[in-house]
Amino acid sequence: MLDPKLIRNDPELIAIQLARRGYTLEVERINILETQRKALQVQTQELQKERNTRSRLIGRAKATGQNTKPLLDEITGLCDALKQAEIDLNAIQTQLLSLQLIIPNIPHSTTPTGNNETNNLEIRKWGEPRQFNFYPRDHIDLGAEGGLDFEAGAKLTGARFTVIHGQLARLHRVLIQLMLDIHTKEHGYREVYAPYMVNADSLRGTGQLPKFETDLFKLSGGLCYYLIPTAEVPVTNLVRDCILDTHSLPLRYVCHTPCFRSEAGSYGKDVRGMIRQHQFEKVELVQIVRPDDSYNVLETLTSHAEAILKRLKLPYRVVALCSGDIGFASAKTYDLEVWLPGQEKYCEISSCSNFEDFQARRLRARWRNPTSGKLELVHTLNGSGLAVGRTLVAIMENYQDERGYIKIPEALKPYLDGIEFIIPNRS
Repeated sequence: MLDPKLIRNDPELIAIQLARRGYTLEVERINILETQRKALQVQTQELQKERNTRSRLIGRAKATGQNTKPLLDEITGLCDALKQAEIDLNAIQTQLLSLQLIIPNIPHSTTPTGNNETNNLEIRKWGEPRQFNFYPRDHIDLGAEGGLDFEAGAKLTGARFTVIHGQLARLHRVLIQLMLDIHTKEHGYREVYAPYMVNADSLRGTGQLPKFETDLFKLSGGLCYYLIPTAEVPVTNLVRDCILDTHSLPLRYVCHTPCFRSEAGSYGKDVRGMIRQHQFEKVELVQIVRPDDSYNVLETLTSHAEAILKRLKLPYRVVALCSGDIGFASAKTYDLEVWLPGQEKYCEISSCSNFEDFQARRLRARWRNPTSGKLELVHTLNGSGLAVGRTLVAIMENYQDERGYIKIPEALKPYLDGIEFIIPNRS
């Protein structure tokens, strides 16, 4: 959430900044509501002052034996007026808060300006796409022989679900282990196991609610819980309502969870295969840092996600998302896109974002600045390190041979008892 003071004091400037991401701020409505809020606040304060004055007069009248009924009648009317003014003020403040909760973050000055993904800026590439001496197959074709069962997923649940069998299931599992090992042992993250269900406060804290409720799976039965769309939600909420000691920062968390997304806004996109699923696995990186450090940390966190792709020797590129393509809560985002030869394109496999204090304000996550002694909001960052299913897809397509065998990357062999290939139709 943006600082309400910024919106209150200069909504026109905020509107200009938000226009970079194609968002139209309702300046006129905000100004009207703010005018009403200020008037009601003044009225409430005056009524409170008058009530207190009349209460003192009643006390003096009682002490001198005077008739207090006229004064009591007056104060009853004042109390009724005060109660109504407080109700009206609360209603206006609720409207303002509802507005503030759907306003996206302001893009950072280094975020490229643009309307959509065509305006994203390629920062760097790593690795050369493999040159095949045969026509490479996509993971759907390869998986039909080697353990990806889309029909079973559809039978058990529905579209955008997959059953993985045999050695591919094992490969999927050890990919998670590799990612966790690298991030904990080499990058200094603390592993966390978190709930797969969260309450509305947690989703509101990281920005999924109220704006993106249709993209979430909500449980029935009166529990008011939601399945997590990403581990970012429970892990970032670990610092909700916390005052953090400066010596504890930065906090680095890594967490593996399944993720659940209804993908309500993406029908027609990536409908085949494992690229866009309702349920998928992800290893998530979350950092909680001092504000002055956050943009250096964004570069470091991105490099941590890149390290997995490098270890697996998967060609990829880093893309800075433009202002019209960054997520709701993000000020700046890098996407890592892995090369998929079966599809002849780069595909997103990780998003690494700096939210600045946007989430922290919702979370009331603060630290005490030792220089000023004052409480300040922390900055939050997260990134996928990596999306497991898409990493599996990338290995299948990049490491295939003409027989449909999947060669095991060197980094994974210790996790797979040294096997060299995943062979179709073998367990």
